[in-house]
Amino acid sequence: MAIAVHVLKARLSVFLVVSLLAAAFTVLSMLHQEARAGERRGFSSAELIDGFHKSVFGLEFGSYRYGQIVKKFTGPVRLRVVNQATVDRTGAIAGFLGRLRGAVPGLDIRLVHDDSSANFTVYVVNRSAYMATVRNSVLGTHSGSAPGQCLVRVEPGAKGIRRSTAVIVSDEGEGLFRRCMVEEILQGLGPMNDSASLKYSVFNDSSTYDQFMPFDRMVVSMLYDRRVRHGMSPGEVDRVLPVVLAGMGAR
Repeated sequence: MAIAVHVLKARLSVFLVVSLLAAAFTVLSMLHQEARAGERRGFSSAELIDGFHKSVFGLEFGSYRYGQIVKKFTGPVRLRVVNQATVDRTGAIAGFLGRLRGAVPGLDIRLVHDDSSANFTVYVVNRSAYMATVRNSVLGTHSGSAPGQCLVRVEPGAKGIRRSTAVIVSDEGEGLFRRCMVEEILQGLGPMNDSASLKYSVFNDSSTYDQFMPFDRMVVSMLYDRRVRHGMSPGEVDRVLPVVLAGMGAR
């Protein structure tokens, strides 16, 4: 579910989006088996265009303006991990970034270790520190709620996403960590919406996938194709997506 942080809407001009995982998670082995059993690898152009619209456009809550345009980084994405948890997940996140970089040709994303060069920050925390981290390091307030299992805040500008900030919980099991890592990093790149109709995607609060799914790889690859530009409307995107998909080999 994607929501705007209402306590800050009256005071901030930037667009704040929080992607929340509110569903309960089952035993890790059951999650893995369900994900593998329900996985599809081939999708039609119509399915992919529909999925692009449902994940890239629209917000359940938040700025109508930014819900109606493409949101993406237009330059290199430099992600910094701030580990504050008992279990350090930096290696797992670095591995995911490597897979993401290899799977999405138009995306330049790498791990960095200094704050000055980072435009995407991921805080890895224990559950006990989740609320304080969200308030102090993401929202910049000492009040307000932070529901859900994990979240990401996206700040778009006129020329592209300026910064994304995520908070991921490390100490509540491998399944929850992986689900949060995959969904929050992907949504921090621009596909901020969720839809219950996206059966084979992490962009669906009711799904239990904790991997980078083939459907999501296609959607993010479409988003980061050079012909899909930040600020495009749905109509403008519809004129270029068939050409983008033809180049990707979609039928």
